[in-house]
Amino acid sequence: MAEKDYYDVLGVERGASADEIKKAYHSLAVKYHPDKNPGDQEAEDRFKEVSEAYAVLSDPEKRGAYDRFGRDGVQGGYSGGAAGGMGFDPMEIFREFMRGQGGGFGGLGDIFGTFMGGGFEGRRGAEGVERHGEDLRLALSLSLEEINRGITKRVRIRRRVRCSACSGSGVRPGGRKVRCSQCNGTGEVRVVRRSMWGQVIQSMVCSRCQGEGTIIEDPCPRCEGEGREETREDVELKIPPGVADGTRLAKRGAGNFGRRGGPPGDLVVEIHEKPHEVFERRGPDLIMVLPISFTQAALGAKINIPTLEGTVEIKVPGGIQSGKVLRLRGRGIASGSGRGDLYVRVQVWTPQRLSAEQRALLEELGKSPAMRAPKPGKGFFEKFKDAFRGG
Repeated sequence: MAEKDYYDVLGVERGASADEIKKAYHSLAVKYHPDKNPGDQEAEDRFKEVSEAYAVLSDPEKRGAYDRFGRDGVQGGYSGGAAGGMGFDPMEIFREFMRGQGGGFGGLGDIFGTFMGGGFEGRRGAEGVERHGEDLRLALSLSLEEINRGITKRVRIRRRVRCSACSGSGVRPGGRKVRCSQCNGTGEVRVVRRSMWGQVIQSMVCSRCQGEGTIIEDPCPRCEGEGREETREDVELKIPPGVADGTRLAKRGAGNFGRRGGPPGDLVVEIHEKPHEVFERRGPDLIMVLPISFTQAALGAKINIPTLEGTVEIKVPGGIQSGKVLRLRGRGIASGSGRGDLYVRVQVWTPQRLSAEQRALLEELGKSPAMRAPKPGKGFFEKFKDAFRGG
């Protein structure tokens, strides 16, 4: 089955503005979010699909590559796959989107209210509050060789975990919590405001207990009542083959723990691709320049060239022109959907220093009619174009 065009997935024109793309994604993400469609596999698949489309089209560089090369230009980006706890996470894309909007689309409160039938405020309260920990971010630089084969990396991160003295409660052993007198344990207060339509009752987080509904009378001295402490941990990251520069992967539960027993956030890893001495990457494909001598170009040669997995021998045909591209199938970047190709652009190298003997030999050789370059014209132009068409 042919893959859908990302613009069609979001229902926008190819020339759509950034705001139009945001609005389209927001509408579809809310409609198909798994929390709103529990157990609906079709809705979940659509949510992943619109998240992938947004991840590409919202990034000017990825969008430009997609417009020029299609999905091959952004291969290794958001594929919805997973590997060893690391994967392309549509939920992370959604969270990032909502964090970036602030109040532009009603904020996270409105989104949860939409999903839970207005139950966002209802989640607050003495025991009902769920304070998720913060996500952590990590930039991970990888070589093309590491990206090609996939790799497991161990990294040391600084994160906040549950306090060992109070087990995350924030209360001193033997201490206690009391009900907040300001909100009477509900975690929220109601404020009456006047407007042109009359009185409007608005629920707000209690400022005294920060929405928890309780006040700690005897805070834990180790964590000062926060319920968490800082530590350093080694985390194992399994990076799947074929990831692209700028790809974000999420390791669930490896972020900071929440305050006072709240669940942990995620560790978000952004891949940075190191420049390579030999290869330039274009999606799943690789490009390299191969310098050859005039003799090799004229007579042909067998030459060993590097790849990401060792050297291979290629045959350079006699009479090849500078700029001609040779294609080695299956020698590009490996990924879950296959393997790209290696394109070798031949460049005839001209010696800059010649001895008197070498100069004399070349001058004698140059007198041969076969060594004369063709005159400019249609025939020469066609040969010149052929040199850049690739093999």
